[in-house]
Amino acid sequence: MTAPILVTGGAGFIGSHLVERLIDAGYEVDVVDNLSAGSLANLRVARGKGDRGLHFHKLDIVDGDLLALMTRRKPLAVIHLAAKVNVRESMIDPLGDLSANVVGSLRVLEAARHSGVAKVIFATSAGVYGAVPSSELPIREDVAHLPDSFYGLSKDVVLDYLRLYRNNFDLEYTALVLANVYGPRQGLLGEGGVVAKFAQAIAAGEQATIIGDGSQTRDLVYVEDVVDAFYRSLDQGGGLVLNIATGVETSIDTLHKEMYRISGCDYRQPNHKEAITGEILRSSLDARRAGWYLRWHASTTLERGLEQVLQWYGAMRSGTVAR
Repeated sequence: MTAPILVTGGAGFIGSHLVERLIDAGYEVDVVDNLSAGSLANLRVARGKGDRGLHFHKLDIVDGDLLALMTRRKPLAVIHLAAKVNVRESMIDPLGDLSANVVGSLRVLEAARHSGVAKVIFATSAGVYGAVPSSELPIREDVAHLPDSFYGLSKDVVLDYLRLYRNNFDLEYTALVLANVYGPRQGLLGEGGVVAKFAQAIAAGEQATIIGDGSQTRDLVYVEDVVDAFYRSLDQGGGLVLNIATGVETSIDTLHKEMYRISGCDYRQPNHKEAITGEILRSSLDARRAGWYLRWHASTTLERGLEQVLQWYGAMRSGTVAR
């Protein structure tokens, strides 16, 4: 078996799906998670694959001893997903956001360079771009970065640290700018959480809430496609920032109606709440560069992805599937 892959935030939504993919590919996987947002229940499928190299470490990237762990385990690469991802919270508590997303990331980079890790793959956000004029959609990687939230700023700052660590310490990296990721196991917070919120409301027969008037758009990319991009980045895309997205805008109002159509449930008008300060009104990312350098493209249609989410939430509601 090859050297392990270490995944920070591996008990979270995206992380747990990624862990399964890595185990299926024959890797040992070290999961680092403080379980503040992730859950051991998310790793049940991975654990169910048998004794195939899953190692869990309850550790906080800000104050845990990452260097000791990486020195002992000697991972081939680190996939860094652990972060605070709530835009609203970042606007209330910028210092907490900085601690988790910037200081935490530096702790990961320092441990990686001192323990001889070859590469760090970093999950960042479309929030690094900020509100880009409609004429520049879908957004390319070379657009000016003008984040509108402290969350977006914290993720953007780490991109410069990655560049400097590569230039000064030969620590390779690939940074993936994720659009609005959705899929089974997703929590209600984060950038793609609107899909989870709608699915939960539909499964419970409750009225969903839309923040704002519903005209804001998102680029919705399915979690398994995102996992494929991380996997391909293990040996491709060195020194690059790459968008991982569909390039298609879907309005929140359209998403709400489409999920009802797919579910077959009687449509319920949503409740509307005031828009959030710093929220991006339109978003879509140009992922052609990922196609060139990772040979990646999003292959899951929105309809198929939403079917999977609705089935999972329905099974959760009926108690026929474990989280």
